[in-house]
Amino acid sequence: MNERPIIGITMGDPAGCGPELSVKALRNPDVYKICRPFVVGDVKMIEDSLRILKDTSTKINRIASVKEAKFELGTIDVYHLELVDMSKFEYGKVSAMCGEAAFQCVIKVIDMAMKGEIDATVTNAFNKEAINLAGHHYSGHTEIYADYTHTKKYAMMLAGDDLRVVHMSTHISLREACDRAKKERELECIRLANQACKQLGIEHPKVGVCGLNPHAGENGLFGDEEIKEIIPAIEQAKSEGIDVDGPLPADTAFSKARGGWYDVLVVQYHDQGHIPLKVLGFVYDKAAKKWGAVEGVNITLGLPIIRVSVDHGTAFGHAGQGIQNELSLLNSIQYATSFAKNRNIK
Repeated sequence: MNERPIIGITMGDPAGCGPELSVKALRNPDVYKICRPFVVGDVKMIEDSLRILKDTSTKINRIASVKEAKFELGTIDVYHLELVDMSKFEYGKVSAMCGEAAFQCVIKVIDMAMKGEIDATVTNAFNKEAINLAGHHYSGHTEIYADYTHTKKYAMMLAGDDLRVVHMSTHISLREACDRAKKERELECIRLANQACKQLGIEHPKVGVCGLNPHAGENGLFGDEEIKEIIPAIEQAKSEGIDVDGPLPADTAFSKARGGWYDVLVVQYHDQGHIPLKVLGFVYDKAAKKWGAVEGVNITLGLPIIRVSVDHGTAFGHAGQGIQNELSLLNSIQYATSFAKNRNIK
């Protein structure tokens, strides 16, 4: 790819921090050096974010097609969808209107990517309750992307700094997550993890696989899922030429990954991967009583298009105040750009 990739960024739930973060990120000159970004959302929300940030110099270019975008620092290109009735709008409030707005942004950016109009998609956070109030019954972005791209085999990857994790399962009960720890799914996630690292420019990835049980089962003492399902998947992956190790006791695997032993870890359920990533990436300043950093990204692997998201919520409690940290969105744009440039690497 000779040109900078075109990145479509959804504004997220308008009652949350997404519009504000979009403005903050797209005022950063480094973004325009690596990609051509624009926002999919409602111009009224971007205008209101400029008001909140007391920004009178940044311009808005309202567009109805990607061809109309300028991709210039100092001007934010916004693919306008008439979504928000400002007379009924309130920051920090869960509503069907805002859920519908967030949902429409997502399916529009998916459509653009599927048609080849853009090279990658980046999503700001939405509120799951709000989109369900709007009649769209999904548990998250990942499931929407899988549905609208007709993808059956996919996985979530979280990444922050040099720590990356691929999830066997996410938004399901712990009981169901244990039941889903099967060889076929383990192997699928190992393959996706290996491929994702290559698309991030890691030539020879080292994949680690966490165990499901304490101490990775201790040779069957604490459970036999490792013996029956996880080890056979690892052996199969090795036969395919993947450099993979495990099952690893999860209580030490993340320290090893941070130390460079592994480029990516396959984890067995939502919290096994989310907790260590967010302990490292979400830094709260006790003295200032605010978040000093909110870092990390969420990537959906296995899709025919590229999707990277911020790894935080809508921050309803602080929305509309101009105080949110855009670091996770900047990380997401960087990751989306890298995936777009290396998407053909096998």
